[in-house]
Amino acid sequence: MNLRALAAKVVFQVLEKGISLSVALPEQQKHCESGKDKALLAELSYGVMRQLPQLDKLVSDCMAKPLKGKQRILHQLLLVGCYQLYFTRIPSHAAISETAEACRQLKFDGLVKVVNGVLRNIQRQEKPLPTDNDTLMYNTPAWIVKSLKQAYPENWQTVIENSHQRPPMWLRNNMRSQSRDEYLALLTEADIPASAGKSSDAILLESPKDVMQLPGFETGAASVQDGAAQWAATLLAPVDGELILDACAAPGGKTCHLLERANIELVAVDFDENRLERVQQNLDRLGLNAKLVHGDAADIDAWWSGEKFDRILLDAPCSATGVIRRHPDIKWLRKQSDIEELAQLQSKILDHCWKWLKPGGTLLYATCSILPQENAQQISAFLERADDATLVAISEQPNPDDIGWQITPGMENMDGFYYARLVKG
Repeated sequence: MNLRALAAKVVFQVLEKGISLSVALPEQQKHCESGKDKALLAELSYGVMRQLPQLDKLVSDCMAKPLKGKQRILHQLLLVGCYQLYFTRIPSHAAISETAEACRQLKFDGLVKVVNGVLRNIQRQEKPLPTDNDTLMYNTPAWIVKSLKQAYPENWQTVIENSHQRPPMWLRNNMRSQSRDEYLALLTEADIPASAGKSSDAILLESPKDVMQLPGFETGAASVQDGAAQWAATLLAPVDGELILDACAAPGGKTCHLLERANIELVAVDFDENRLERVQQNLDRLGLNAKLVHGDAADIDAWWSGEKFDRILLDAPCSATGVIRRHPDIKWLRKQSDIEELAQLQSKILDHCWKWLKPGGTLLYATCSILPQENAQQISAFLERADDATLVAISEQPNPDDIGWQITPGMENMDGFYYARLVKG
């Protein structure tokens, strides 16, 4: 199958069907014969998501009338073709001819001339990328740009720019297998340049690698996890013998990290039964054990009759606006109305988890969002209604008076993340 046709299918699934890129892309990569083809398909798919408004404007301006219905996939194909012309080293003639051939493979032989003509017109005009408004200038929905301007008045442009960068690859050393220094030595022996991150188990690779190239990966020596996400286990600080709840646990990276750091009894709950399978796979690879529960973290009463928990990690459902550099489709799948709904859900889960925390216990609230409504404002509102809750400053946060620690994309090469540590009186 022509790679451009596969890329058009991926983009169509995301934009027209609302399916996430992390689901749509692997489905089409199954049709690729080589790793090189898989990589190019990913480049085209991710690239279109990153530059979508500008590409859409260039293509639409060259169309006499918009494509509709079953022909809509050809609009996505034209976006793929346009991305190649502006953002890849693929020769223009090859990009155009391969995209036209993809039109045939998609069973639209009668429209090959249209696809070819539009792309040749774009190539001939050599127009600069459109920047007529904020959406075009920053390839980001206007509502997100407005929200970031309000939240980060001094550096909102940097936050957006960093959200468009290609993310680095972070590893989490498994301290049960070896020390971080020992694993860094193993990476050096394997000719994989890397450096230690600020949190105790974090390792930053100089360039991404296939996990099968990593020393001892299959036997659990290390895991792939962003540097920001790795702070969760460090900040929750589990102690041997404690009963800990990992609320909203899937896909299980933080679950495993907690178990690597202490001999604890861990209950991991998630609302999505299919995603719990990922948690179990991660546990199995690392040789770890936890009690997995398919249930609602906002209704612990329904599935748990044991003691209250010593510590709770609440990695709350969120907009994921802090990880757009890894998942650029988030910009187009999220709506402004989602934020209020998410904030209400976060509030509900937070209140319920708090009831199940022992006096003297710690709850770590976390999101991969950079929007205050889900983070500092959420915790501020909680502190007003929970008179037995105390916010404990995190030493890494720049200002100890801030409500929690907001990490923005690109800070210390990390994803955007938020943490607030609460202790129950």
